[in-house]
Amino acid sequence: MRLLITGSNGQLGQDLQKECDRRRVDYVATDFIARGAPRVTRGMSDSFDELRVTSHEPNPNLPNCKSASQFCHLDITDLKSVREAVLRTTPDAIINCAAYNAVDRAEDDWKNTFLVNSIGPKNLAIAASELGIPLMHFSTDYVFDGKKQSPYFVWDKPTPLSKYGQSKLYGEQLVSLFTNRCFIVRLSWVFGIGNTNFVKKILEWSKERDELKVVDDQISSPAYTVDLSKGILDLLSTGCYGIYHMANSGYCSRYDWAKYILELSGWKGRLIPAKSSGFKTAAQRPEFSAMDTFPLEETIGYGLPEWRDATDRFLGELSGEKGTVSSE
Repeated sequence: MRLLITGSNGQLGQDLQKECDRRRVDYVATDFIARGAPRVTRGMSDSFDELRVTSHEPNPNLPNCKSASQFCHLDITDLKSVREAVLRTTPDAIINCAAYNAVDRAEDDWKNTFLVNSIGPKNLAIAASELGIPLMHFSTDYVFDGKKQSPYFVWDKPTPLSKYGQSKLYGEQLVSLFTNRCFIVRLSWVFGIGNTNFVKKILEWSKERDELKVVDDQISSPAYTVDLSKGILDLLSTGCYGIYHMANSGYCSRYDWAKYILELSGWKGRLIPAKSSGFKTAAQRPEFSAMDTFPLEETIGYGLPEWRDATDRFLGELSGEKGTVSSE
């Protein structure tokens, strides 16, 4: 099997590549590269996508894939480029990890948000359909308005509150319109080693301050990219297309999660629960966006580990990378 992975430089994309390497699954990976590189993508003014081909076995259709140092360019907002990349690499499936996830910035930068989160996925869906291969696309818990106060099922009606949520919902709709061989997987509160996230921010802030305020009225389910990557590849292998919710089991508030992180880190400061109304943000967030993962467990045969267990393992991963996670 060979996968085309877009957005591979993000948290999920990086751990997905590691899981592919562990399983010896060949893949073609796209990365975002900083300005100053030789070519800039249309619709993404500060970056471009670069494809890295990684093969664990020689392949007659890709004779140079034995080296992971090959590169070519891809702009997922350009249908012609997407078609050419898919035809040239002939993947067995596409996994789209690319996303514009700057939630507040998206309120003003909505055109780029919709280009990346809606038009890009549509282009991938068109190319996947033309080649007759499946597409796995990731959405978000922010497609919901948070007014339900109990975990959302896959059949609950989305009502996004922000441009970001709207763009992700439109991406879902376009993918479903242009291919019927698709997995639409909604994720929530993603965290992993490869990029900035809530856990890293809490640890960073705890080193600078003796007092932290964290909201206790935003509730959802953390989702560790190591666990997500395993679930993603296992779900892909089932061929059971549809909408899924994927996250670590259980749910918590931002405050509860921060408290757990800081207790494990040994921080001696004061953590204060706060309300979202006390923080001025451009985009509105759902108060309760935890998602029920039915029928994911019934499809892949297991549920993802509990969020505390996932946080424990992530802090261990951070400790191995930095030597310690202690705030002292």
